[in-house]
Amino acid sequence: MRYLLLSLLLLPFALLANRPADTSTAIFSPDIRSLTINVEGNRLAPPVLTLGGDNHLVIGFDMMGEERSYLRYSIHHCNADWSPGQLVDTEVFDGFNYADIEDYAYSRATTAHYIHYSIYLPNKDFRFNISGNYLLQVYPEDDPEEILLQVRFMVQEGAVSVSGSVTSRTDIDYNDASQQLSLDIDTRNTRIRDINTDLRVVVTQNGRLDNSVVLGHPSRLMGSRAIYEHIPALIFSAGNEYRRMETINNLYPGMGEDHIEYHAPWYHHILNLDKPRAHREYQYDSTQHGRYFIREYNSEESDTEADYVMVFFSLDMLPYPDAEIYLDGDFMQRKFNSASRMEYNPSTGRYEKLLPLKQGAYNYQYLVVPKGSTRGLTAPIEGDHYQTINEYLVYVYYCAPGDRYDRLLGVGALFSGN
Repeated sequence: MRYLLLSLLLLPFALLANRPADTSTAIFSPDIRSLTINVEGNRLAPPVLTLGGDNHLVIGFDMMGEERSYLRYSIHHCNADWSPGQLVDTEVFDGFNYADIEDYAYSRATTAHYIHYSIYLPNKDFRFNISGNYLLQVYPEDDPEEILLQVRFMVQEGAVSVSGSVTSRTDIDYNDASQQLSLDIDTRNTRIRDINTDLRVVVTQNGRLDNSVVLGHPSRLMGSRAIYEHIPALIFSAGNEYRRMETINNLYPGMGEDHIEYHAPWYHHILNLDKPRAHREYQYDSTQHGRYFIREYNSEESDTEADYVMVFFSLDMLPYPDAEIYLDGDFMQRKFNSASRMEYNPSTGRYEKLLPLKQGAYNYQYLVVPKGSTRGLTAPIEGDHYQTINEYLVYVYYCAPGDRYDRLLGVGALFSGN
């Protein structure tokens, strides 16, 4: 019994040691599909809990097959830069740092058989004692070293307020291709040793990881307020509205679809031929800033009744020199890899991609990544239009003297075009 208890206590540290070097949201098993993380009751909100609050996160995913797998998950606290944290689990949670995934359901009346798993946070096994960045990892019950997937989420304190503005009248152009942010962070409700040096501010655009910005010193102080303005790093390429497509019906083409073919046993949804928009005039469209939602048009239980279909993307464009072209959106976990990379087909003169996706409504765009770079460019294909409605999320971190972790004091959202 003593050795069993020791093994249970050491399990979180074993998982930490075997954690993949990349701590971004990712799927590592080919059997897992359709990973989602949402705030319960608000699918457009970022994956952020409030410490001591009553909001919940719902993490969902499918495992392909007909038999249930016995899965567990663990959660790890991370630093502001998402590197592994230094705290022991007893400082972060009450109890052991692992739990079985007990919420699951079998797919019904679908060609592809799968089991849908759900994790709700917080729960009876996990109550968060501190704020910050967190990484949830899922693994087989009998093999904690085999990480099947991992998901980022955050817990904030709500101790600071974030406001600001987004303008197309930037320090480098005027109503052209860029948007510039100004931030105002009010710290009056919390104690900070030196707001000029101790805050770490992270800004993201539409949930992308490749062009996120980390800010150090503010431009100036106004009492308890840190002001960030006329900072080059806060000038973003404006991009364009995300493209949209819907695969909710296997009988009739949905938004963004040209036609549907059936090749046993799968339905193939052929999307409209996409063309570069870089030199077209801006056209407004109401998008979800890169998100996707599982949906089957005739179902109230799409998590288990939506089927998997083959989706064909095509981009009418000649080879782009010294660069790769990638699909970008939450359904690709915002990664530039073989799954998201478009392939040029010389016989059609187009970039193409065939993907198995669960029925739903999807946002996507095409990003150009030059060789040797890790940052995607919107200008070559989508174009940069100052009118584009973009979502900017602002995360404010603070590590107090003597603390061994980065607190997440608050999170704010700004939208261009407002």
